[in-house]
Amino acid sequence: MEDRAELRTEPVLTLLETPLTRHAGIEVPLLCGAMYPCSNPELVAAVSEAGGMGIIQPISMVYVHGHEFKAGLALMRRLTAKPIGMNVIVEKSIRAYEDRMKRWLDEAIEGGVRFAVTALGNPRWVVERMHAAGGVVYHDVTDRRWAEKAIEHQVDGLIAVNRRAGGHAGKLSAEKLLHELGSLHLPIVAAGGIGDERGFVEALELGYAGVQMGTRFIATPECKAHDDYKQAIVTAREDDVVLTDRLSGVPCAVIRTPTIERLGTRAGPLARWLLKGRRTKHWMRTFYALRSLRELKRASLEGPSYRDVWQAGKSVEAIEEILPAGEIVRLCQLAATSPEFLRGPAALEALKGEVEGQSLSR
Repeated sequence: MEDRAELRTEPVLTLLETPLTRHAGIEVPLLCGAMYPCSNPELVAAVSEAGGMGIIQPISMVYVHGHEFKAGLALMRRLTAKPIGMNVIVEKSIRAYEDRMKRWLDEAIEGGVRFAVTALGNPRWVVERMHAAGGVVYHDVTDRRWAEKAIEHQVDGLIAVNRRAGGHAGKLSAEKLLHELGSLHLPIVAAGGIGDERGFVEALELGYAGVQMGTRFIATPECKAHDDYKQAIVTAREDDVVLTDRLSGVPCAVIRTPTIERLGTRAGPLARWLLKGRRTKHWMRTFYALRSLRELKRASLEGPSYRDVWQAGKSVEAIEEILPAGEIVRLCQLAATSPEFLRGPAALEALKGEVEGQSLSR
């Protein structure tokens, strides 16, 4: 592991006061990453209300959970007045999708959203809209090359997706990725492999400006995913998470299930050839995306009665139980301010008892 002093990219007064908390206006530098199909309004709002920030995944909110975008935003605003963010997939694809995403972003800004997370393309139009409203944009990256492209378009921070992430994971470790991005002098958020308060504190001590968790927040009462999906996360270990390109055309981290074993983890030779073609790759990515939207929606909501295709990251190793989203945020907050609580199982139980006591007193 690289020297932590060399990796730290931004000075902080405490572990909880970072460039991310200042950019986002939040108390705890913890994001609930946007997840298709698992990001429902109640989950997003619960994380924000506890002091972190939930990120809206608009396709999940509208297509999976059945909320017209403005209505879903209004629901979240009834549940919390604290900041929420929005995920914008900016990859060039179907024109109707691009137009809809632009309308949703405008409606989000009108509704007070000032933090956007972009991915899979050129974020310039999102940056222009968000900066005009006084907001900020962080961009998903997996290596320095993509980070430099995002910086050309004036993003304010980076979500560093490492090799332990769920969904579309990167190829580098959290340490290596931070070392590679640190000299770019932007706030960097760790995404991948972090499923508890110990991992949260370790990422901040390493020099990250914050942490993005996804899989951990699926295993919560607020998430509308099927109970079998949540239980699969609790019982899985990191070796149960495998990469498959049969879902979306690019490697995607999922829990190994009988369905995954039957299908295999490699796309067929024709699909791989089309995905490499300059003229055919966008068509194939769109085909895979539409198919995976349907399959992931049904698998998430219906459980193993349908094809059990469940996205998850290596963070399953640290997830032992289903916990309320707010309790996860408060555990991270307390661990960062009381590091002595991280010294062994007895200390961890004391920390959880303190959090439960705070919840009962609310």
